[in-house]
Amino acid sequence: MKSDKIITIDGPAGSGKSTLALNLAQAFGWVCLDTGALYRAVALVALERGLTPSDRQEAAELARTLDLRLYVEEGKTLVVAGDREVSSLIRTPEISNFASLFSALPEVREALVDAQRNLGSRGEVVAEGRDMGTVIFPWAALKFFLTAEAKVRAYRRHLQLAREGIVAELEKLEEDILIRDHNDSSRETAQLKPAPDAFIIDGTNLSAFEVETIMIGEAKRVFGL
Repeated sequence: MKSDKIITIDGPAGSGKSTLALNLAQAFGWVCLDTGALYRAVALVALERGLTPSDRQEAAELARTLDLRLYVEEGKTLVVAGDREVSSLIRTPEISNFASLFSALPEVREALVDAQRNLGSRGEVVAEGRDMGTVIFPWAALKFFLTAEAKVRAYRRHLQLAREGIVAELEKLEEDILIRDHNDSSRETAQLKPAPDAFIIDGTNLSAFEVETIMIGEAKRVFGL
């Protein structure tokens, strides 16, 4: 039986989905499902193996067979691909762009659908990504779509990378975000867009705390938490 006790958080790159999903999950004692990390991990291994987005079947086979695991440690979601912990490796701008290209492949998305649904099947899950509310968990009881202007998202990403010791040019980050926006919104399947019943939040002029407060309030209303 499919549980509808699921919160989905979709939105473009740099909109704060990962941090907010983790915070909401911690607030309610739920599981955080960082689906973007799954695609990034596949993209990392694909790049290491010399695959390109034109290698559609090979990429799909990799997505089907790669042992992917997520777990939380000291408030952070860690990602294991095979026998390696790759959390830092998958957060670079290069892997972000590569993941956007691979995630656009229908074969790769199909290969990861079952894995994502299995992780969310028991309910009490906060799932974030690009198509959580439209494709993966369309039956979820609460769906958020976060957005913000590209300049704002690039600046926030710049600060996040700096905290992790990664140097990146702000202008290049904004350029990469715009490219990812285009790729995610125009891909063949599971295009980035709000679900018809999504609660849309534009965070351009809101702090992360203000956005989180809105989301927690809505979740309490819907689930009686």
